Amino acid sequence: MMPQGSLEAALILSYLDVIMSIPWWQKTEDNEDLKNVEDILNEDHYGLDTPKKRIVEYLAVKKLTGNLKSPILCFYGPPGTGKTSLGKSIARALGRKFFKCSLGGISDEAEIRGHRRTYVGSLPGRIIQGMRKVGVSNPVFLLDEVDKLASSYKGDPASALLEVLDPEQNFIFNDNYVEEPYDLSDVLFICTANYLENIPGPLRDRLELIQLNSYTEIEKKHIAFEHLIKKQIELNGLKEENVSFTEKAIEYILHYYTREAGVRDLERKIASCLRKVAVAIVKDPKITHVEIDEKKVREYLGVEIFDYSKKEKQKQIGVITGLAYTEFGGDILPIEVTYFKGKGGLVLTGKLGDVMKESATIALDYVKANAEKYKIDPSIFAENDIHIHVPEGAVPKDGPSAGVAMTLAIISALAKEPVSPDIALTGEVTLRGNALPIGGLREKSLAATRSGIKEIIVPKDNKKDVSELPKEVKKALKIHYMSNVEDAYKIVFGRE
Repeated sequence: MMPQGSLEAALILSYLDVIMSIPWWQKTEDNEDLKNVEDILNEDHYGLDTPKKRIVEYLAVKKLTGNLKSPILCFYGPPGTGKTSLGKSIARALGRKFFKCSLGGISDEAEIRGHRRTYVGSLPGRIIQGMRKVGVSNPVFLLDEVDKLASSYKGDPASALLEVLDPEQNFIFNDNYVEEPYDLSDVLFICTANYLENIPGPLRDRLELIQLNSYTEIEKKHIAFEHLIKKQIELNGLKEENVSFTEKAIEYILHYYTREAGVRDLERKIASCLRKVAVAIVKDPKITHVEIDEKKVREYLGVEIFDYSKKEKQKQIGVITGLAYTEFGGDILPIEVTYFKGKGGLVLTGKLGDVMKESATIALDYVKANAEKYKIDPSIFAENDIHIHVPEGAVPKDGPSAGVAMTLAIISALAKEPVSPDIALTGEVTLRGNALPIGGLREKSLAATRSGIKEIIVPKDNKKDVSELPKEVKKALKIHYMSNVEDAYKIVFGRE
């Protein structure tokens, strides 16, 4: 009954259009053949056993119960480890529609909950818009980068997500635009994040957290040969008979051109090599096959960018190898100690954070208190300054896992005891000399293997983590356990 030019008529029309296009009951059938689902997940991704098992468990329970409030899975881990592509793979395995919603930088609550219809240009929120696009009420809905949500004067989107991601209340999700309760309980929500600390507590409480670790070198090689090379050959207009990589070439790229936890940079370097091959083939059509080896990699990618840390060559006094956990995975960390005439001061260099400075102070005080036990003349401390340096000087370092290594480096320097370069250790020290457990053992042990270390010493409380280390690491490393500094002393210096 309204005149055609009326604004109200257009608003009502677009509202009805949204209401009609939201899927209220349409669904896709899930592929409940567990064997088939496992095959698809294995075909798309190498490794990642925990997430794959979790998806198969979800399907098995769903098949037995007939219905299941979908769990809210959250994959977290370093960039490039396959969190987003695993979401796509799950959708393909289940035979469900897939929708990806990127949340990075969103600071407006209305992006999640929708705008009220009284505003000009009002729209439903991202959740309802996603449901409209896929056209079914049970898609796999990927909420990418939940740790990058921001809050501003426009509200807190992370709190708005609580209603979406809580299985107890998301069957009556209320969008401000639609103003009708909408059932999200059949949607399989998957969140991804890099840092758990950045996800607000109440939101994290509603998520089932699954960690995606950084890949081992052997896993990266498998991923390169099974997935990345084939994908990039196709993307660069080549055929598989035109080009091949040797295993040594991929190892060379991993060691000297990439330093990361995932495989993104590896893929970029492979693509870079293939583009050079494409240029050669276009210039000279007689070339039918190019084999890329170490020499070719160096020619294509130029000067080596990284030099992965190598262990020391021979036994040295006052130098011990620690193990570090970085955002790129693990690395080895030489710790150097020297002393010289002075007034009993402690000098720390190497851009150390507060926690590491405290570790150094505790280490020195422990050695002072137990000097005679380790055959050190107590007068050394009053007449000399002690300098602890952790190269490289420009790289910031922090974390509570270098205490025992620093303690032994000080003992080595002051007692003039040489340390074998084949041993590395990790663990935090207390004033009583006890070794406290550490995190990131997988990455640290991989770094030790890569650098040619033969033995590592870890705190006794980390025994449970050793069982989860990759097979190749356990085979390459002899792992010792310590309860305190004395245990480590016996192993490193080979004496009581």
